[in-house]
Amino acid sequence: MDVDALIKPFTGKTGGVISALRAVMRDAGQIDSAAQRIVANCFNLSLAEVRGIISFYDDFRTSPTAARAIKVCQAEACQARGCRELTTGLEDALGIRLGESSPDNTTALETVYCLGYCHAGPNVMVGDTVYTDVSAEDLDDLIETADTKTPADVFPRREDQQQLIFNRCGQADPLDLDAYRADGGFNTLTHSSTGILSDIKQSGLRGRGGAGFPAHIKWQTVADQDSEEKYIVCNADEGDAGTFADRMIMEGDPYLLIEGMLLAGQAVGAGKGYIYLRSEYPRAAVTLSEAIERARTEGLLSEFDLEVFIGAGSYICGEETALLESLEGKRGIVRAKPPLPAIAGLHGKPTLVHNVITLCTVPWIIRNGGEAYSRIGVGASTGTMPFQLSGNVRHGGLIEVPFGMTIRQLLEDFGGGTASGRPVKAVQIGGPLGAYLPPALFDTPLTYEALADIGAGIGHGGIIVFDDTVDLAEQARYAFTFCEHESCGKCTPCRIGSVRGGELIDEIRDQGAEPERITLLHDLCETMRDASLCQMGGMTPIPVESALKHFPRDFGLEET
Repeated sequence: MDVDALIKPFTGKTGGVISALRAVMRDAGQIDSAAQRIVANCFNLSLAEVRGIISFYDDFRTSPTAARAIKVCQAEACQARGCRELTTGLEDALGIRLGESSPDNTTALETVYCLGYCHAGPNVMVGDTVYTDVSAEDLDDLIETADTKTPADVFPRREDQQQLIFNRCGQADPLDLDAYRADGGFNTLTHSSTGILSDIKQSGLRGRGGAGFPAHIKWQTVADQDSEEKYIVCNADEGDAGTFADRMIMEGDPYLLIEGMLLAGQAVGAGKGYIYLRSEYPRAAVTLSEAIERARTEGLLSEFDLEVFIGAGSYICGEETALLESLEGKRGIVRAKPPLPAIAGLHGKPTLVHNVITLCTVPWIIRNGGEAYSRIGVGASTGTMPFQLSGNVRHGGLIEVPFGMTIRQLLEDFGGGTASGRPVKAVQIGGPLGAYLPPALFDTPLTYEALADIGAGIGHGGIIVFDDTVDLAEQARYAFTFCEHESCGKCTPCRIGSVRGGELIDEIRDQGAEPERITLLHDLCETMRDASLCQMGGMTPIPVESALKHFPRDFGLEET
C-alpha cells in the first residue's frame, strides 16, 4: 500500500486528515504505526495528534479488522423491535460476544447506533449493506453470505399529509436534474439576499435539528458579519435513534438540499458550503456526490462551491461546534460558546450551520413566500414537520404534516397501533435524549410549546413506540450507557456523570429504589443538566427522569 499516494489528494483540504485516514482504512483495513507516521508528516501533525484523532472516531482501527464485520443496531427503535434478542442469537451462533471478533478474525460482532432505517428494524449492517427487519431466521444469511440487497423506502401518499418537503421523494428519479427543474427547482435563485432574509424571518422557520431555534436570527447574524469568507455547513450527521428524514431526502431528492444551501449562501454572502454526512449513510454519499457533480456541470455552482465531507463515526459530531471541529480535521470536541458559529465558526469565520430538513424547507418558503409558510402550523410552530414513526408500530415511516396534530392521532391514524398487537406503554419523542411519555399524555399537540410544557421536545421529529413489555428502568440505564459511549469527554458532568448514573440505575434495579438512591439520582441529573458544556450531557437526564416520573413501577416505586 502506497500511503503517500493514497492520502495526497486530501492534503490542503478542509478536514483532509480525517478523509485521509478514511482512505487508509478502506484500503488496508487498519491504520498501523507506519501509516500513522506518514499521515502525521503529510499533515504536519504530531504523532500524538494523529493517534488522538484515530482513538476518537469509531470507524478507525489500529489493528486488522475482521474480514466480515456484522454491525447490529442497538438504538431505541431497534430495541423496541427486538435487537437485544437478535444480538443474543448472533452471539450464540458465532460463539463471540458483542464487541468481539472470532479467534481467526474472520467475523466480528459490533455495535452501531442507528442506521437510518428505524421504521424497519431490527437493522444490521454488513459492509455497506443494510439489512432491515432482521429476525432469527436471517442469522445464517448474515453470518455466511454477502447478499447485496438494499432496503427500499416507502413514501406513503395520503390526503391527510401536507408534503412541502417530501412531495417529490419516491415520485421522480432523484438524479434527474431536468425533471427537478421542470418541477420548479432552482427557479428561486433570482431572489435578492434581502428578499430571502425577509422571507425567512416572516416564515417563522425554526431549526429542525432539535433545538428549534429561530432560523432568521442565525441567518441575519451571519449576514451582518463583515467578512469576505463565510460558510454554509449542512449538519447531515443524523444520529438520533428513530430519525431518518435526512437520509430519505438526501437519497430521494438531493437537489432540494443543494438549492436550499445555494439560497442560504446567497442570503448571507457565503461562497462555500459543506455537507457533513455521517459515514453510516453510504447510499446518501453516492447520491449527493453525483447530484453535486451534475449541478456543477450545469453551472449551478459557479458562485457557490459545495462538497460532501464524510465523518468517521461519532454521535457527538451532531452538535454543531463538535461538527466544526471534526470538519477541520480534529477530534469532535465541543467548543465553549461564545463565540457562536455564526460569528466565528469554520476556520474562525462566520458560519451558518443548519440541518438537512431546515435547509430543504427554504426553497418552498422562497418560492411561495414567508407569509404563506407562517400560515401553516400552530402559533410559533410554523410549517410542517416530517415526523418519523418507528419502533414497535404497525405502520412505521415518515409522515409530513403541519404542527398541531396530537401524538395519539399520529400513532392511531398513521401508525395503526403496535406491531405486536399489545397495548402501547410509552413513546420516546426526540431521539435518545428525548422524553418517555405515557398514554395519558398522548393528547398533547405536537408543537414546540405544548411538548415543552410537559417536559419533552420535538427534537428531529422521531417518535419511537414501545409496547407494554418494555422496562423503562432498562431504558433509563441505556440513556446513561449511550451518553457514556458518545460523550466527547471534555466536561466532567457528562463524562463522569454518565458512568455514575449507569451505576446508580444498576443499584436501584438490583438492590431496590431506596429514597437515598432516588434522591442521589435526581441530584446527579440536576448536575448534568445544569453544568454540562453541551446538550449531550445536559439532556441525558430527560429520558431518565421522564421514565422515573411516568413509570415509577419499573423502578420498584409505587405510583403517586
